[in-house]
Formats: sequence, structure tokens, C-alpha cells
Amino acid sequence: MGTPLFVAVVGPTAAGKSGLAVELALAVGGEVVNGDSMQLYRGMHIGTAKLPPAERRGVPHHLLDILDVGQPAAVAEFQGWAREAIGDCRSRGVTPILVGGSALYLRAVLDEFEFPGTDPTLRQDIEADLAERGATALHARLQTLDPAAAASILPGNTRRVVRALEVIELTGGPFRASLPEHAYAFDNVIQVGIEVPREVLDERIEQRVDQMWRAGFVDEVRGLEARGLREGRTASRALGYRQILRFLAGLCSEDEARLETVIGTRKFARRQATWFKRDPRIEWLAYDEPELLTRALDAVRSSA
Repeated sequence: MGTPLFVAVVGPTAAGKSGLAVELALAVGGEVVNGDSMQLYRGMHIGTAKLPPAERRGVPHHLLDILDVGQPAAVAEFQGWAREAIGDCRSRGVTPILVGGSALYLRAVLDEFEFPGTDPTLRQDIEADLAERGATALHARLQTLDPAAAASILPGNTRRVVRALEVIELTGGPFRASLPEHAYAFDNVIQVGIEVPREVLDERIEQRVDQMWRAGFVDEVRGLEARGLREGRTASRALGYRQILRFLAGLCSEDEARLETVIGTRKFARRQATWFKRDPRIEWLAYDEPELLTRALDAVRSSA
């Protein structure tokens, strides 16, 4: 028997990826590997739409709840963790099912991708420039050096802006040139994408955010703030968490935080869709396909 299949379930937030991944795992005897950068964090449940244990239906899930909210996370570290989990599954003859919407994280795992190094002195210089001139000016600098990278990174995502500028200085080329080619790092890979029309996705996102608030999202963030969320370099920037931290600091009303979460998540979903659509290897399935699991299984088995 050959190498076990490796399945990735991809698509924008609120598309239904987590549920499909569990169904696929049950059907093929697989295990789920988390590919969401914020589901790595303990206690970040509601705002990341992390499946509760009962909804995992006994399917083993890897890379959930492995970091405290004060710990930083980087895509290079995640690449190593995920590949180790995938290798463990395959060594046992189990189908790993990588699922998530963090496009760069997924690509770093799926494809041949060597990360440029880092230079602490250079990083400090760029961060000093950020502190002196502000996020808008730093993003404008990126816009001048690499317009394509600037278009894909929001000005408020200062960590990514700093990293992009660092890579540009280190490599002498554009940041996006350092992104992986469409060349799998594994054998027997199949990507299944869930496609949702924009207007439908916008509505689903608003409904999801409203449900998160009803489920106690604000209380979740309040509790995590006491555990170091506000100081967490990575976790504090998560959608919804960032907005609620602003509310808790008195910088906006709760209604404003909720609306900003909806708007920010919609923008994020659009960027996700743009990322994934660039990958011609993804087998796209309609979110409202009556036999979604059957269609997904057909795609998986045809690649086996």
C-alpha cells in the first residue's frame, strides 16, 4: 500500500470547513490537524469558532490549545508542528486532514517553502521606525517597495508589515516573491475548498458574530485579558478579540466593537478568497451542495 492520502479542507471563514473535516475524518478513518493560527491558543474558543469536544465526535484533533495567549506564534514554527503531526498520522496509516482558513499557514505546510531568516538588528530598526512614525507611514513604505504585499496586508497588522519589510531588506526582492510556489511538499495531496458567494458569506459572518456575542464572547475576552491576552503579541490581534479589548479599554462601545468585528471579518474573508483562488489545485465545492460530503469523498477517493 502506498503513502496515505493527505487532505486539506480550505476556504474562507464561516464556510463550514471544520464540520466537513470531521465528516471526512469519520468517513475515511482520518484525524484532523488544525490549520487556524488562532485556534492554537488555549481559552480562545468562542471567537475562533473552535469546535467544542462534543462536535469533534471522537475524531482526534491536533494543534488545538497548545499555547497560552501571552505566547507569540510564527508561521515558521507552525510549519514544523503541523508537519510533525501530519507525519505522525501517515506513519500510522491514518489520513491527516488539515483544516483552516489561515492561507499562509496552510501554504507553508502544504508546499515547498523555506522561510527567509531574520536579523534582530534590522528588525529593531524597523520597529523603531514604526514606533516613531506610526503604522500608516510604515505601511506606506511597504507600498512603495512592494505594492502587491501592501495590498494583501492591512496597515494595522504591524507585525506582518514589519516582517515584510525585513524580508525585502534581507533578500533584496519583493516580500511576495518569498511565498511558496504551487509545489507540494508531500505526496498524495488533495485540497478540497468550500466556495460561498460573497453576499451569502457576508450574512453568515454577521450571524456568526452575533452568535459569538450571545455565547459570551465578551466574557471570554475579559477572562483572557486577566491571563495576559492584551500583552500577547499574536493572540491580541485576533479578529473580535482585538475589538473587544478596545471596548474593555473604553476606546469604543460594545456595539461598535461588534460592528467592527463583522466588518473586519468580512474583509478578512475576501482576502482569504483571493489567496485560495490563486491555487489551481483546489477542488472547489459549493457550500450548499446537497451531497457535500459525498462530493468531497469523491474528490478524495479519485486522488487516492
